[in-house]
Amino acid sequence: MPELMVIPAIDLRGGKCVRLLRGNYGEETVYSDNPADQAMLWQDGGAEFIHLVDLDGAREGEPKNLDVVASIAAAVSVPCELGGGIRSTETARRVLECGIARVILGTLACLDPETVRKMLEQFGPEKIIIGIDAKNGTAAISGWLKDSGMDSFKLAAEFADAGIKRIIYTDIATDGMLTGPNIEAQATLCDKVPRCNVIASGGVSSPSDITKLAKLNKHNLEAVIVGKALYERKASLQDFINAAKNIGFP
Repeated sequence: MPELMVIPAIDLRGGKCVRLLRGNYGEETVYSDNPADQAMLWQDGGAEFIHLVDLDGAREGEPKNLDVVASIAAAVSVPCELGGGIRSTETARRVLECGIARVILGTLACLDPETVRKMLEQFGPEKIIIGIDAKNGTAAISGWLKDSGMDSFKLAAEFADAGIKRIIYTDIATDGMLTGPNIEAQATLCDKVPRCNVIASGGVSSPSDITKLAKLNKHNLEAVIVGKALYERKASLQDFINAAKNIGFP
């Protein structure tokens, strides 16, 4: 039976490792001046994958921390994924050339789904992830600063039909709040896209949250992204990984 993966997050802003509260750029906490060192710490702690977000890129429409991203990819041997400002085929290519294993498309998925489909054909399903950042049932875009007006679950289903293999679903209301994930929303998404692997994000506060998500028994729940709980030392990465071990799905 597959094991639920725990993926630590590194959010980049101004070349530093930071966390925002519910995506609010005015509520930032800096955790490290050297994101590559932070990535190596997560790798040494047992990470099998690392989740990167270029917050400056998400807001400005193109990646702004690619030099830092490249340094992270060079520093670790585990694969990394990146989201934030990837809104064209050429930008995706540049990111992949930095050593990133897969790119996350959020705003582009809402505004130009045809380009996403072409990118899927060009780069293949292992390189492309759809990132859906949900607020009040609709997908947010442009670094969570705008509402696309598109139903999150409908958007996910459409891309699942188009051949997308993975979807990251972030619940904005819980992100950075350490209040626990939106279990109901994650379960609903899994049911809406049974042929996709789902990566849950937002609100994870303790290893018990990993257990709660695993108990959904959704065979397509592949991984859980953990951010602030790690930086605030609510538990170690190994504690989260241990919570996920031997929890398989039929």
